[in-house]
Order: sequence, then C-alpha cells, then structure tokens
Amino acid sequence: MLRHSKAMHLLESGVNLVYIRDFLGHSSVMTTEVYARASTKAKREAIERAAKNVIKESVYNEERRSTSSTG
Repeated sequence: MLRHSKAMHLLESGVNLVYIRDFLGHSSVMTTEVYARASTKAKREAIERAAKNVIKESVYNEERRSTSSTG
C-alpha cells in the first residue's frame, strides 16, 4: 500500500514513470505500472489538455447558428 501511495503521489506530481521505476527499484516499467495507475482526475485533466489541441473553437456563435438554420 505504501509503494502504491508513493508511486501515485509521484505520478500525480508529474514525475516520469521511468524515474518512478528507478525509485521503486523495478527492472521494468511494466512492473511499475502495477503500482502507478492514473487516477480518474488525472485522466480527465489529460483529456481536457489534449482536447484543446484537437477541438478548435467554432466560428459559429449562437446567433449565427440560429440564423443559418432558419434560412
């Protein structure tokens, strides 16, 4: 439990998984992944950051949308 908690703390602080592997003394990053699982909050924040680069703001505002659909 202590290893998992420390791994999560480091991961959520932005520490690279390779460094966490070294800190925990694992020979493989795959072993470290058992201890360091991203939380739901971390996953959501990563998706939101990535979405800013993928989903561009629409050129249509609410007023323009309503006028273009009626005419």
